[in-house]
Amino acid sequence: MPRFLRPLWVQVLVALVLGALVGAVKPSAGAALRPLGEGFVRLVRMLVAPVIFTTVVTGIAKMGDLRKVGRVGLKAIVVFEVFTTLALLAGFAVAALVRPGAGVNADAKALGSLAAAVPEPAGRAHGVVPFLLDVIPKDVVDAFVRGDILQVLLFSLLFGVALAALKADGTLVFQLVAHLSALLLRLVAIVMRLAPLGAFGAMAFTVGSFGVGSLVKLGELVALFYASCLVFTVAVPGLAVRWAGAGFFRFVRYIREEIVVVLGTSSSESALPFLMRKLERLGCSKPVVGLVVPLGTSLDLAGTSLYLALAAAFLAQATNTPLAPAQVLELFGVLLLTSKTAVAVTGGGFLALAATLSVVGSVPMASLALLVGVDRLLSEARAVTNLVANGAAAFTVARWERELDLTRARTVLADVAAVEREEAEAGRVEASAAVPDVAPAPAPHGTSA
Repeated sequence: MPRFLRPLWVQVLVALVLGALVGAVKPSAGAALRPLGEGFVRLVRMLVAPVIFTTVVTGIAKMGDLRKVGRVGLKAIVVFEVFTTLALLAGFAVAALVRPGAGVNADAKALGSLAAAVPEPAGRAHGVVPFLLDVIPKDVVDAFVRGDILQVLLFSLLFGVALAALKADGTLVFQLVAHLSALLLRLVAIVMRLAPLGAFGAMAFTVGSFGVGSLVKLGELVALFYASCLVFTVAVPGLAVRWAGAGFFRFVRYIREEIVVVLGTSSSESALPFLMRKLERLGCSKPVVGLVVPLGTSLDLAGTSLYLALAAAFLAQATNTPLAPAQVLELFGVLLLTSKTAVAVTGGGFLALAATLSVVGSVPMASLALLVGVDRLLSEARAVTNLVANGAAAFTVARWERELDLTRARTVLADVAAVEREEAEAGRVEASAAVPDVAPAPAPHGTSA
């Protein structure tokens, strides 16, 4: 393989371009490649729940101080809420200034026949009490089978707290979970090698199914959303990373492989295990990463929050639906809740938007049909924004909690390639040392061989 193709992120980018070409030249072939993208996402989602369980349990058990667990969780929630609230405000502000939906003049009644293409709102119950009750799993197996991140996280927290309380009596269980964690991380590295194949299939399906025209339909809204995500990411998560003592653009470069994976799959969840590994290598303590990153997949959806606000305002403008100040405040209040109920997978933000409009009632539900064709493009931008914001939040909380080796972080960010070469060499040495010596033993002195 040529040297310039060896980095995984380059392979994924090449796969995205090839997938777009296949979908454009032969749409039927591109649409048929959907299983490649879905298969990769399923492989990753297969690992998410067990990785979260082992990471959170070992992290809490290592912390020992249960008050510290609560303190880290509270700090994480504060950072999440700041990110998502500012994202909602940014979405409304951009929509008010640019008015991307003005002039569309869509007739909500005429869109009624298209509304059948809009999936029914699904996911968590809305409202504080139903939401909290829904976090409690019916049983542990069900939470792991369905891959419900919050339910798995709740069980992992309780398991870790109980294990920490056992102290020396829980040593055997702790070692078992720690070994399982190491095994899962090695499995994650294997699955990651399939990322180019998954990105190729996902992009070919998108272009092949919706056509090249789908890439330019509602182009103003798509371009505006991408620009808004870029500015927000630099201004808010970027400022947080700089406050923590590191360069934001170097931080983004460091997680570029995870970003292109998310770009190809439109799911920030697809890079969750890889992001956790990268943050630990950067110098963030494993307990903080194990608690903050999984929690952020449900509570730190900054990109989804920005999308929800901008899309809701766009649909109101597109259907000439006036929104009084009181209705805007109502919409903002509902979005504060529904933005937390979106799932970090493709289409999760769209379903949350449908749920929001069904609760508010002022913006016609049928208007969602306007976004069906371009939601995939919007999904990519919001997924990448979610990923960067989640990584920045974990980095910030680690610094706030004094659980960040800042010297290590600056060294890694200054020369990522050198650190990767050192770790690869260390891995090869470790692997060769683990190979048993199978050479025949010398015959005892005085006997024939």
